[in-house]
Amino acid sequence: MTEKNTSLEASADERREDYLDNNKHPNITLNANEIRRKFLEFQESKGHKVIQPAPLVLEGDPTTLFTGSGMQPLLPYLLGETHPLGTRLTDSQPSMRLQDIEDVGDPRHTTVFEMLGNWSLGDYFKKEQIRNFFEFLTKVVGLDPAKIYVTCFIGNEKYGIPKDTEAAEIWQEVFREAGIEAKIAEIGSAENGDKRGIKPGERIFFYDDHENWWSRGGGCEDTPIGDPCGPDSEVFYDFGEDKQDTEKYGLAHPASDGARFMEIGNQVFMQYRRCEDGTFVELAKKNVDFGGGLERIAAAAIGSFDVFRISLMRPIIEKLEEISGKNYDNNTDEMRVIADHIRGAYLLAAEGLVPSNKTQGYAMRRLIRRAILRALDLGIIDNFLAEVVPIVAENYKDLPDSILTHREQALDVLLKEENVFRKTLNRGLKELHRLAKKSGEGDAQLDGRDLFMLQDTYGFPLELSVEECFREGIKLSANHKKEFDEALREQRERSQTASKGMFKGGLADHGEQTVKYHTATHLLLAALQKLVSPDIVQKGSNITPERVRFDFNLDHKMSAEEIAEVEKQVNEWIEADLPVVHDEYDKEYAKNTLHAHGEFWEKYPEKLTVYTIGDFESPVSREVCGGPHVEHTGIIGHFHIAKESSSSAGVRRIKAILE
Repeated sequence: MTEKNTSLEASADERREDYLDNNKHPNITLNANEIRRKFLEFQESKGHKVIQPAPLVLEGDPTTLFTGSGMQPLLPYLLGETHPLGTRLTDSQPSMRLQDIEDVGDPRHTTVFEMLGNWSLGDYFKKEQIRNFFEFLTKVVGLDPAKIYVTCFIGNEKYGIPKDTEAAEIWQEVFREAGIEAKIAEIGSAENGDKRGIKPGERIFFYDDHENWWSRGGGCEDTPIGDPCGPDSEVFYDFGEDKQDTEKYGLAHPASDGARFMEIGNQVFMQYRRCEDGTFVELAKKNVDFGGGLERIAAAAIGSFDVFRISLMRPIIEKLEEISGKNYDNNTDEMRVIADHIRGAYLLAAEGLVPSNKTQGYAMRRLIRRAILRALDLGIIDNFLAEVVPIVAENYKDLPDSILTHREQALDVLLKEENVFRKTLNRGLKELHRLAKKSGEGDAQLDGRDLFMLQDTYGFPLELSVEECFREGIKLSANHKKEFDEALREQRERSQTASKGMFKGGLADHGEQTVKYHTATHLLLAALQKLVSPDIVQKGSNITPERVRFDFNLDHKMSAEEIAEVEKQVNEWIEADLPVVHDEYDKEYAKNTLHAHGEFWEKYPEKLTVYTIGDFESPVSREVCGGPHVEHTGIIGHFHIAKESSSSAGVRRIKAILE
């Protein structure tokens, strides 16, 4: 310390200046990869063991699509299990939360992010944790302590949980040592903060259990019986008063919305357990769970409230600027979505996941396709992933091979999906013009249900349909958006029929290819009844995006001629491009008047859905079914029976594919 600062009369400004001079890390411009490395080294110096991060797709965990937080893989140990590496642990955990996907486009929301984490399992508690994190931020990363604000738990009188004055007093102490006045504000709720803002000198803010309480259920009221839980202390970085849009978000305070404050870390102090009677008791063995956002800390390190300007993102943005010929500042939404989504898709591909129409694979496909669509908004009409993905791969070369086990294959996986989706878009475009030509007779026009069919069946997005109609002068109904939303709502209501991961009729999902296969099974049954035996009924089916497996009653092996004839008949009906319509009928009318095919009339409800393929008066197929189906057979593709075999006594099985 310099002589002027040894005086007891030294001002707060002098003490802070002295603190910065003596404690700031010389490499203040650490990039994200360096921050990750420095964090792990720092925690090792504090006695923590570095553990390997978990993959984004957790094996054997059906409760979540992806690892959504740094603590998720550590939850068993926070709940009481003994970790083989001891009581002090640290890691950097890639995470993904698709619930934020619609928010991507603002300066700080991403679907994929990385959490710097450290844990104390019955070892140190609040004092060491708070001091260590402050030390890391100010001495290692080099953040200005005057721009750091923190929050603590205000307590809950109903449940007898006191205010966390212990954490607040520790924070006051560390701020005082840095030469910073740290007054306390008792805000309570975020709404109160939006109205009152910050008073001069306030730096430590008390909030209620909606902001500063951790449990697996949420606030105190929702904490599960028997679970460890407790107050948390969040850390925010201040990017300046000028960043707050007060008209939109209200007055600024740490828990407010807006761009002034950004949370960069959260320290959870698990010190309570909820009892059977709903009360809370202190734990004899208390845990610390810390998580800090790597991207957000890196943004604070460069003084930018925009996380897309950090080293993990900016090179991607620069490549998009080069490819599109457009500037990031004028196209932030599009470029942020592309950078985020391709980053997430690469990490999933590098872990060995491939795009598909179910669960994690579907989420991955959605990321890729959303990125391609936003690239179209930038005028990028050609394939571009080959130029972007290697940049992402370079950015993440420091992540361990233990999770990125398929780095070499990742680019090929993403390029294949890009090619497939480009073809899907082209097919959708052709179908739009076919519908427009068909409806062009008289005063007909495309409505919202037409547009929904294009998106649901072809993957052709609503916004592209509207844009193409505008460009080509194709009429749209005045209420096309409302009609589209209604069709989407109806489909979602049908999708709630899912049970234990399977849809009605043995469908693995409601993706485009699966729907085609489902419709093809109706044609297959009709062909079998027409050409082999009118007594044939369906005995079971299993439909995936790759094939259909169809069981039916028959007392002999089908001949090669029978198989060929059935296959030929199905393809003739497909090539005829027959309409597929459905409606709801009374059960009695459907059975005795329409003569719809059904197997479980006694179990059917009084109102049921019937699908008709072909002319309504003399249909090719008419079956009771819950859907979904294509709207006309011409889009199904070529049907091929790959195998016919015995399933069980008196039951045969056909395995078929679409080519």
